Amino acid sequence: MSESADPRRHLLGLINGFRISQALHVAAVLGLSDHLADGPRTAAELAAVTGCHPGSLHRLLRALATAGVYEQAADGRFACTPLGAELRAGGLRDWAAFAGAPSMWQAWGALGHSVRTGGNAFASVHGEGVWDYRAGNPAEGAAFDLAMAALSRPVAEAAVEAYDFGALTTVADIGGGNGALLATLLTRHPRLRGHLLDQPHVVAAAPALLAAAGVADRCEVHAGDLFTAVPPGADAYVLKSILHDWPDQEALAIARVCRHAMRPDSVLLVLERVLTGPPHPATDLPAAFSDLNMLVGPGGQERTRDEYETLLREAGLHLTRVLPTTTEISIIEAVPAP
Repeated sequence: MSESADPRRHLLGLINGFRISQALHVAAVLGLSDHLADGPRTAAELAAVTGCHPGSLHRLLRALATAGVYEQAADGRFACTPLGAELRAGGLRDWAAFAGAPSMWQAWGALGHSVRTGGNAFASVHGEGVWDYRAGNPAEGAAFDLAMAALSRPVAEAAVEAYDFGALTTVADIGGGNGALLATLLTRHPRLRGHLLDQPHVVAAAPALLAAAGVADRCEVHAGDLFTAVPPGADAYVLKSILHDWPDQEALAIARVCRHAMRPDSVLLVLERVLTGPPHPATDLPAAFSDLNMLVGPGGQERTRDEYETLLREAGLHLTRVLPTTTEISIIEAVPAP
């Protein structure tokens, strides 16, 4: 009987999912997939380069082999599967490292607090919200920035394919982190110019990334506050994974700041997961569990198309269309309301 046909076995797999998440976190932090990039190795060889206990590392590798991340040959050596290869630098390694980090792990342990009270799990555990916590813990903030960059790379490629950025002259990426998304847009469209805005400690890493991409001369980096002001007069304003971080009132405030900066012919592009249903298909799983992550972490939420339409209308914007991409992220396009 397959797992899907056996409810008990299926449920056990779901219950034990936290174990796989933490195993992936440890593998990412140790860089196991990077160490396997040049070919198979034994657990003892990997232990020597990672400073781990050989027997315990073997057990971790074996467990992840059963999950399809690694595979073990008859001679005892482990190799990456296609899943394992995604756990390298340039793939999802930095996201796996951050997602299982102690601060988020402990916050998820307080999910029940949020469900029972509506309060913020992260703040209940750490005594402050995620943004203040990360500002006061530079290593945590840097890990978050790397994780966001890891998620941005495939989204940027998908967005470039799904939307005609070539028709634009200037794009402002608001809350754009270290510039990973904007670098992709500018690389693909040599005539495009960009503005990048984020907090000072976040955009500090942007000049090096933009220079490495060869686009620094076409991008202005702004250290600022997206609740206060954004660069005026751009053709397009991009909010990628920003509005979902915030409850409605704060998300509305951000949208209004963008609306104030827009020309009558500017567009706002909101790149977010969009909830559907009911019913709730399996394809909604990333968005639905990201919604729980927003509840636990920053206190925001994922939204349906109707909810985005309402929010944008209150900000003085008209939702024109929602474009799917090859990732779980959609592009929500809005223009100034008449």
